[in-house]
Amino acid sequence: MAGMTNATPPALPGTRAAYLGGLAIAIGGAVLFSTKAIVAKLLYRYQLDAVTVIAFRMLFSLPVFAAIALWKMRSEPPLARADAWRLLGLGLVGYYLSSFLDFLGLQFITVGLERLILFLTPTFVLLASALWLKQHIGRRQWLALLTAYGGIVLVFFHDLQGGGSNVVLGSLLVLGSALAYAVYLLASGEMVKRLGALRLVSYAMCVSSAACIGQFFLLRPASMLVQPLEVYGLSLVNGILCTVMPVFMTMVAVQRIGAGAASQAGMIGPVSTLFLGAAVLSEPITSWQLAGTALVLAGIYLLSNLKGQVK
Repeated sequence: MAGMTNATPPALPGTRAAYLGGLAIAIGGAVLFSTKAIVAKLLYRYQLDAVTVIAFRMLFSLPVFAAIALWKMRSEPPLARADAWRLLGLGLVGYYLSSFLDFLGLQFITVGLERLILFLTPTFVLLASALWLKQHIGRRQWLALLTAYGGIVLVFFHDLQGGGSNVVLGSLLVLGSALAYAVYLLASGEMVKRLGALRLVSYAMCVSSAACIGQFFLLRPASMLVQPLEVYGLSLVNGILCTVMPVFMTMVAVQRIGAGAASQAGMIGPVSTLFLGAAVLSEPITSWQLAGTALVLAGIYLLSNLKGQVK
């Protein structure tokens, strides 16, 4: 979601069909990434906790990211020591802390509310840029922010009626997840330009995987690795279809249609999660949720169109 712009999508093959193909890849990546919340909820039905769920997720995704990291280590110059320390921090904050808080929060709130809160990450990036980088926020941007946050408040108070204090706790945890990922986006901007997205993501994901798996062995007995076959199947889906594939699909989409169009295509994420939650988890869809979702999407859409105009 970071780096939204109004720039015209690259016309790499220069055809409408190629653009539509890139758009389809971006939408597919957004849907798959959003589906991790559904898979996590299904895993919680097997009496697993967030520590175990995220460890299994990383166990299945780590081999792919480790293979890419090794390839990059052999084909590119070694990292400077300062960059290695920065990558360590980025991996711990952007993927370990953010993912762990997200999975913790999912134990207490609906997947629809979780996805909407996470979707506010670009607004946190904008607010942080204004506070620390002294970037100006115009009236239209404030309108976009208020619209998006108004949608969250609407869904939050709707869900609060049924979940009480658990909804508050879960929302705060997922909010922390979104803030952690916003910090990652802000801190990684300069490194992406120097190292490339593929190298940075693969290294950071290896750091995150080590932290998640190490945390499991520190806090849980190794015997918990023995689970029903369904847990392994769902964890494989979580690690490959909901983690590895969306990362690469988003990269391909950005190359084909540009970051702005790819980011806007990602707006399908909260909508797909809402309806998947109803279809798979039997979570009800109410008019309040639809209205809140519409407000969040409208706010992010306005922000994505305006961000490229900021001087």
